[in-house]
Amino acid sequence: MPGRPVYDAVIVGGGHNGLVAAAYLAGAGRSVLVLERLGRTGGAAVSIEAFPGVPARLSQYSYLVSLLPRKIIDDLGLRFAVRRRRISSYTPVAGEAGLLVDNGDDAGTARAFRELTGSDAEFTAWKEFYGMTGRVAERVFPSLTQPLPTREDLRRRIDDPAAWEALFERPIGEAVERCFSHDVVRGVVLTDALIGTFSHAHDPSLRQNRCFLYHVIGGGTGDWDVPVGGMGALTGALADAARAAGAEILTGCEVTAIGPEGAVAEVTYRAGDAERRVGARWVLCNAAPRTLDRLLGEQPAEPGPQGAQLKVNMLLRRLPRLRSTAVDPRDAFAGTFHIAESYGELEAAYRQAAAGRLPSPAPSEIYCHSLSDPSILAPDLVAQGYHTLTLFGLQLPADLFSGELPSGAAVGSAAGAVDGGGADAVRAAALEAVLASLDAHLGEPLADCLALDAHGRPCIEAKSPLDLERDLGLPGGNIFHRDLDFPYGDPADDRWGVATRHPNVLLCGAGAARGGGVSGIPGHNAAMAVLLS
Repeated sequence: MPGRPVYDAVIVGGGHNGLVAAAYLAGAGRSVLVLERLGRTGGAAVSIEAFPGVPARLSQYSYLVSLLPRKIIDDLGLRFAVRRRRISSYTPVAGEAGLLVDNGDDAGTARAFRELTGSDAEFTAWKEFYGMTGRVAERVFPSLTQPLPTREDLRRRIDDPAAWEALFERPIGEAVERCFSHDVVRGVVLTDALIGTFSHAHDPSLRQNRCFLYHVIGGGTGDWDVPVGGMGALTGALADAARAAGAEILTGCEVTAIGPEGAVAEVTYRAGDAERRVGARWVLCNAAPRTLDRLLGEQPAEPGPQGAQLKVNMLLRRLPRLRSTAVDPRDAFAGTFHIAESYGELEAAYRQAAAGRLPSPAPSEIYCHSLSDPSILAPDLVAQGYHTLTLFGLQLPADLFSGELPSGAAVGSAAGAVDGGGADAVRAAALEAVLASLDAHLGEPLADCLALDAHGRPCIEAKSPLDLERDLGLPGGNIFHRDLDFPYGDPADDRWGVATRHPNVLLCGAGAARGGGVSGIPGHNAAMAVLLS
């Protein structure tokens, strides 16, 4: 039961952004109630023991940190740390050593580019291109926790017309093709534009540009870091901070309606079999905008969002051998391991998926958390050489799993058509496809390396967009809640990028302007909108 009939703020959803908002508001002396539908806080940023009888805590959904500002960690006094990955990425190439990008060895990286492409030109272009994105990151990232800039304000802040044109005005494929010549190098660059986003290099909507931008500006550097202790370490620290500041957090409480009329909004929620109501001077919604529309009893303001990924969690008895002996698996899997992600393969995968077929070869990227942070494994597993493996499949839109395909399209995999069975069969076929693409670069089948759980089953689980919709309430399984926006707007109407049509209802989740990813930024900005109103 809540401790009072009316709160200064009721927060719908106890994911990481809702917890950030709660900690800021409670720390400023406001009365705060967080209502979470699930039986635990954390949303998509959680660590769980996914496999029965195996003491390994995996980041089940979101898994890397880039966009979380140090300011939020310091403001809230969080005991949370990340580790920088020395290896940025490894891309195997059939019959060759592949491309290893080592942040700690510039000469070695240059040599890898030279051996793959035959000259130094691509490495020089790589340094110049990421020098440009790095300068953009330095200027844009600090603005994300400041009042929303206008488009012109942000353009002046960046102060680089060529960079603005490449990232904000024209499809990112034009810049990639202008700067790079090699198909593999082009693909490695483009992948950041397609994480959870069903798009292609020349999409006129520029949704791929927006996705790319958020992946290269994080922390002001673009680095993607490993959360020590897993994602649950972050949300556990946030929940502790919110409670210590005085926020009340109720789990197992599903909000079913929001009545925003009047000075005090009415929030209706279900706790077990009981329906209850509580008043709020402000309602902060950590759910997707489409979900908020439903809670308000309104028609959705935009089309339903669609996720485009397959998340696979694995526990291995050992890292697999690579087909190429030129690279140590401990290096290859320490960064982002790119599979079937050349420029041509990514385009072909998009076209196949748009036509209603599972891509073949299926593109994905993989990394091993436990190489950077073995604390997520029990000591005896570490001693035995066990490792986690996380795979993120691209160009796999929710429609493939839901059956909502173009007229006449057939769902198929590399092995042929999926034989009925609905979403479960498509998920199984998608898993088979991404693992087949990985196995093509291994010196032994991945299946031979998988650990077994207490029941003798392989330690592997796969989550489609439909699973994310069911498990987490993400419409269409979209990990960003909706298509990302560029990080500017009209501050005259929405100073912090969190406003809705109702003055006392704010977005504080990934669907706010400057949302998406594990950042806490929308939670911070919604709290500032309340405190500075």
